[in-house]
Amino acid sequence: MAARAYWKGFLRLSLVSIAVEIYNAVETKSEISFRQIHKPSGRRINYTKTVQGIGEVDNADIVKGYEIDHDTYVTLDPDEIDAVKLESKKTIDLVKFVDAADIDPRYFERPYFIAPADKHSGEGYVVIREALKKMGKVGLAQLTIAGREWLVAIAPFEDGLLMEMLRYAEELKKPSDFFDEVPSGKPDKEMVDLAVELIGRKSGKFNPEQFKNHYAAALRELVNKKMKGQKIVAPHEEAAPGAKVIDLMAALRKSVGEGGKAKTKARGSGNGRRTKAKAAKKRA
Repeated sequence: MAARAYWKGFLRLSLVSIAVEIYNAVETKSEISFRQIHKPSGRRINYTKTVQGIGEVDNADIVKGYEIDHDTYVTLDPDEIDAVKLESKKTIDLVKFVDAADIDPRYFERPYFIAPADKHSGEGYVVIREALKKMGKVGLAQLTIAGREWLVAIAPFEDGLLMEMLRYAEELKKPSDFFDEVPSGKPDKEMVDLAVELIGRKSGKFNPEQFKNHYAAALRELVNKKMKGQKIVAPHEEAAPGAKVIDLMAALRKSVGEGGKAKTKARGSGNGRRTKAKAAKKRA
């Protein structure tokens, strides 16, 4: 089944406008979700809307409210909310370009693929993709969907373009509110060098396929076992070890040393094989 477009419209760079379609780049079917079930009957639980001291209420009597103080609200009717909704424009206007590395990773929220809507849009699409790639830039725009305005970043990705929904600045918390316990002085240079060596040994290209969602796999296995009528027994859980003070320098040196021993052993065994091969050759 062909994927359903999340949005259809135009991508515009100054006077250049091309028809595009936007598709969700995340597979939501892989997410595992649960429903609350009434165990005696096996039926799904429904929720009723109630007010304390009044009981169940009709949907017609429910309005939206913005809390301005504890239990004090400004209520808004649907018509009033609709009055401030933005018109759903069908154009993504690239108004500013920045270096990709300049965007704080906290701003990125959700990825989408942008594809040309038809063969006539292909040429302009490729021109924009290649220009962004050559400049190392990301295009910024604001996109209106269902009355809400989103900040988006558009960048070249493989053969096409990727659009990231971005958070607005006021949505982010201040890092200083959480890092006040971080020491202000510089750490010991030798310890940093040892940590750099350890990181270097484990460095490589990003390959997300090597990481598996063990929790999701265990849940699926659990569901399959339950479907077959198997009894599920929770494994014995070890008590969490108590916190203990460690000698950071000693731990770093030991970690680097263990890695070094492994490498030395591997080199030694290889030299041994070469020596045996030379001896056999002489005897021949």
